[in-house]
Amino acid sequence: MNTESNDLTGAEAMVRMLQAYGVQHMFGLCGDTTLPFYDALARMDHGITHILTRDERHAAYMADGYARVTGKPGVCEGPSGGGATYILPGVVEANDSSVPILAITTDVATTSRGRYPLTELDQVALFSPVTKWNASLDDATRLPAMVRAAFRAMTTGKPGAAHLALPFDTQQAPVEGAEVWADPRHRIFPAEPTAPDPDAIIAAADVLTRAQAAVAICGGGPVIAGAFDALAELAKLLDLPIATTVSGQGAIAETDPRALGVVGSNGGIPDTRAAVDEADVILFIGCRAGSVTTERWRSPPPDKTIIHIDSDPMVIGANYQTEVAICADARLALDALNTEVSTRADVSAQNGIRRCANAWRAKQAGFAPLANSAERPIRPEAVMAALADILDPDTTIVADPGTPCPYVSAHYRWPQAGRHFITNRAHGALGYALAAAMGAHVGRPIVKTLALMGDGSFGFCCGEFETMVRHNMPITSIVFSNAVFGWIKAGQNAGFDKRYYNVDFNRTDHAAVARAFGVTAFTVEDPADLRRVLAQAVVHPGPTLVDIISQPLHEAAAPVSEWVA
Repeated sequence: MNTESNDLTGAEAMVRMLQAYGVQHMFGLCGDTTLPFYDALARMDHGITHILTRDERHAAYMADGYARVTGKPGVCEGPSGGGATYILPGVVEANDSSVPILAITTDVATTSRGRYPLTELDQVALFSPVTKWNASLDDATRLPAMVRAAFRAMTTGKPGAAHLALPFDTQQAPVEGAEVWADPRHRIFPAEPTAPDPDAIIAAADVLTRAQAAVAICGGGPVIAGAFDALAELAKLLDLPIATTVSGQGAIAETDPRALGVVGSNGGIPDTRAAVDEADVILFIGCRAGSVTTERWRSPPPDKTIIHIDSDPMVIGANYQTEVAICADARLALDALNTEVSTRADVSAQNGIRRCANAWRAKQAGFAPLANSAERPIRPEAVMAALADILDPDTTIVADPGTPCPYVSAHYRWPQAGRHFITNRAHGALGYALAAAMGAHVGRPIVKTLALMGDGSFGFCCGEFETMVRHNMPITSIVFSNAVFGWIKAGQNAGFDKRYYNVDFNRTDHAAVARAFGVTAFTVEDPADLRRVLAQAVVHPGPTLVDIISQPLHEAAAPVSEWVA
């Protein structure tokens, strides 16, 4: 236990607490109110690498990507006023995606409140609706306890985001009478996972072993919980098809014969939808059964028998009447379910291998002609096929919403279980992929990382190429260049009688912009050049960008069953 607290200021104690929780990287941007905190970081020996970003939103996205690949809370920071409002979008996404990030915002002095100081803002009120834990350090002696509470909240139960404001004066005030120590259980997530009710496990086994055509649908919960082996074992015990949501990709290797692939309106196809609709039992695992997964609560239909496993009791039964509810960590629940099912002598096989093979054959039949097309502009399917041939199995792909996400979800067949695909499915803000890829690279530097974005997203995030170059991150960025906010134009095409309004913009030479930051960049217009250029970009030792002149979504065969209407 560290007893140096009597000699520490609030800012110094913050550094020591982060060090005690094993924080090795922090992402953020300086400001006037941050001066005491930065001075402490400059003077002290702490082992934390601070990565200066070009805005606070991307600092939060970097912390998010970092947390997803490391299993440790990500940490970001920013100053008061505009800094707090800029960091907010990343906090929202992480919290609703069950990803623990700690957002530290510095603030005006407590003695200045109400006197119209520059950048005054009620930060606690701002962050209250979008965090799991949220406070302002108005008393410096409370700092160690507050940081412990933040890490405890972020990592236990349903993981989420935390926010701590550090007023200028309490950063400089002495931390007296408080001991600086960390609870090691909360250095990783999910911490202190909840075991299932044994009676609920027995009830679920009863339903599953009697079923004739069950399907499991996995959200992000099994990936967060590390339930890969347990899920594969359940699939084998029951010959059970395992479908995933976009966030659930990686719960099972998609080359597993019992992997059905992505279901729902973003990445699903008619044959995966049919497998869900024809099932007699649906097992939701770590899945909120939201609008995209269920195609607006139509697939599965509401008359199915539902078993729902989730660490958040508020999720279970929110959208479907549930036969068996298991409020528990996905890994512990599946382990218990496997133990129970393995004792049963009379188990109905669910014909998972056959049902999954049929769905993949149908998907491949539709995909192959488009992937091999020589059309211009380049079809996104051709990009997916090229990447599948080029990339190593452990590559991390981070995809923005819009053009990249549905194509990766539907057509990039993941050869390994684990966290290899990241996308911001909670709120879908453009400009996420570049920064999240940078955070993922910092957290897992030994594997190749790609950032996939549309040109709309590029406009949100291109300033961070300077950060990428400054740290020489060997990330390959791919831009689907079609000069349109494609998702919205596709919605206008499908649901609003082709009344296109204010969705088109001028084409940017993304390669030239990237080169201006120091990125090695390429432009591809001919599909015949695609594999060669992508392969060259991927093996380059520094940051690269490939600008692909590509087909817009409203003209494409995008794997999206419906558009917002």
